[in-house]
Amino acid sequence: MPYKHAARLDRLPPYIFAQIEQLKAQKRKEGVDLIPLGIGDPDIPCPDFIVDKLCEEVRKPENHQYPTSMGEEDFRQTVAEWCKIRFGLDLDPNKNVMNVLGGKDGVANIGRAFVDPGDIVLCPSPGYPVYANAATQFSEGVPYIMPLKEENDFLPDLDVIPTATLKQASVMFLNYPNNPTGAIATPGFYQHASDLAEDYNLLIVSDNPYSEFTYGNYIAPSFLQTNPNHIEINSCSKIFNMTGFRCGWAYGGDDAIAALKSAKSQVDSGCPMFIQRAVITALQTYTSAEKPAEVAQTMQLYESRMRFLVEGLNAIGWPVKLPKATFYLWAKCPNGEEDDMAFAMKLIEVGVVVTPGVGFGEEGKGFVRFALTQPEERIKEALERIANVMQ
Repeated sequence: MPYKHAARLDRLPPYIFAQIEQLKAQKRKEGVDLIPLGIGDPDIPCPDFIVDKLCEEVRKPENHQYPTSMGEEDFRQTVAEWCKIRFGLDLDPNKNVMNVLGGKDGVANIGRAFVDPGDIVLCPSPGYPVYANAATQFSEGVPYIMPLKEENDFLPDLDVIPTATLKQASVMFLNYPNNPTGAIATPGFYQHASDLAEDYNLLIVSDNPYSEFTYGNYIAPSFLQTNPNHIEINSCSKIFNMTGFRCGWAYGGDDAIAALKSAKSQVDSGCPMFIQRAVITALQTYTSAEKPAEVAQTMQLYESRMRFLVEGLNAIGWPVKLPKATFYLWAKCPNGEEDDMAFAMKLIEVGVVVTPGVGFGEEGKGFVRFALTQPEERIKEALERIANVMQ
């Protein structure tokens, strides 16, 4: 007989990435050669100098002890310096910075710190599922969906949110550069969101892990440049290809960071010290707001892949536009196809894995997301298979 489980689990939709992993495993058993363009896990290795530093630090016995849940002092100091170099922010490492176990951990624990049962949380859709699920419903909050529409450049229309909803809301999640759409935020939009937050005493959580994933001359800002009293989350996962290291940072206003620290101190003991010190080495490559050589090289590679994919899809009759940021391409299904899940299944049958848009919310229906986590020769092969499906 199964044990009783928490009712909150019944309210959660299936996690689309777990479903895709099951389908991939099934196709591999069937001998299908898969080209995985679904999950945003970089195929590029973490730079050697970071791995070397990790190996050095993991051999030190003093790094084998419990870390602090807020992050080691040298880690917080380095993050504060990075925020100063990158965004011009003046942060106190003892009050405005803390460690998180990757961005997902930071986002999920927002709910523990700021959401009471019945609170409304403003969540973008399509958007990262953790906003509405782990950060909101796990804390018995109620997600209010802010649709991201193509005609609005995938920015939520804040003016249509009912006043009664705003009065009950405690948190708003923003994510620019955006996953899954690749959209960017304008300064005017951030100011509008800041003004709304001030009017209704909302905490804005800016999830910013793609701040460095920009192309051409575009440089992504921090929301805290508009209003420093909120919270932003970032990590090395994508910047330095360190998804498996599980180390990130939250930074923001005194009261907001104190609340998040209080919640996290109850649920984990922090990121291992040897990982934090490897991250310090990574962040110290930033000596100006420009991307350091290691990051710039990675972004050039992704930009090349993005142009290759966009040009290839347009050439086979699938019209798409080049985004300014992220390593995701958000594409409306071709040939009038409306069922994105069914279309994604057709592609999996020929070994091309993309993420159906509905996995990011109902507003993602009719789209699929490509993650550029394969070299160009594999993208070329994927394009040939997609062309066959479209024909």
